[in-house]
Amino acid sequence: MTDDAGPDARTEVIQLRRAMETRPVIDLARGVLMASFNLTPEEAWTVLVMVSQHTNTKLHRLAQDIVDAVKGPSLTAHIQRQLIAAVTQLTITPGTTPAQGE
Repeated sequence: MTDDAGPDARTEVIQLRRAMETRPVIDLARGVLMASFNLTPEEAWTVLVMVSQHTNTKLHRLAQDIVDAVKGPSLTAHIQRQLIAAVTQLTITPGTTPAQGE
């Protein structure tokens, strides 16, 4: 690697490692949403992104909370309301997707 690409390459490696660490719980949360709300994989992803944005919660943290809620403590009322709102919006306006790059 050259010095010019050094910081960018290191940042990219850090981001890729983080994605590899958080991907399994995000996939599990998508599955929970798919089963709970009869969503497609893409719709479940859209719901996760929408709720993450509207609650100012990191996507992987939200995903962990959803997975934990299956057998553990319930989601907060605020998160529950946002999930319902996102699913409702998705079913009312099919094809709703988060902005690219999010």
